[in-house]
Amino acid sequence: MIRIAIVDDNTFLQKTIQDKLSFFADVEVRMKAIHGQDIIEKLEKNHHLDLILMDIEMPKMNGIEATAIIKSKFPQIKIIMLTVFDNDENIFKAIKAGADGYFLKEVNPQELYNGIQETLSGGAGMTPSIAMKTLKLLREPLVFDDVIAKEEISLTSREVEVLEQLSKGLKYNAIAENLFLSPGTIRKHVENIYTKLQVHNKLEAIQKAKNNKLI
Repeated sequence: MIRIAIVDDNTFLQKTIQDKLSFFADVEVRMKAIHGQDIIEKLEKNHHLDLILMDIEMPKMNGIEATAIIKSKFPQIKIIMLTVFDNDENIFKAIKAGADGYFLKEVNPQELYNGIQETLSGGAGMTPSIAMKTLKLLREPLVFDDVIAKEEISLTSREVEVLEQLSKGLKYNAIAENLFLSPGTIRKHVENIYTKLQVHNKLEAIQKAKNNKLI
């Protein structure tokens, strides 16, 4: 049996994916999770899986961040990104994080099954359009890498100050006092930081800022 986990914050889409896999007798969905942190916690208790079908955009921890962590802890588990996003940045970051394959959610059951088999055999199952984009990215990796770096390091000096204060565990009111600003202004700065770093909470923002040497 091929032991599969489905990670998607939309439970309806979880069921849709499971329905696609139900056509194949040798595939068994052993685990489901609603975000990256959820699947990592479940794998700590039981990592007897062959492959994970991983969404990208999810709360708490996205699929790309989760892929990097899972690959470092459980490298034997194959991961296929299963998403609606086919932009260059997501493909690049997913492959860099260690993804073994990449399919769009519109994939039909047979193509998904073939992709799973191919990935488990050591290949890289991909939607054809994704494979073409991947080849393009391999031809121009440095150019694209530079673009990503610039996008990620676009905080103002004031936003960096706010983030540094947040990383020390200070509340909005205390940060406002320290920086001689109103709590409302601090809140607006934090919203801008989350948007620019593409994160959902303080912990993600601090971690991403540290990873990019912003603080």
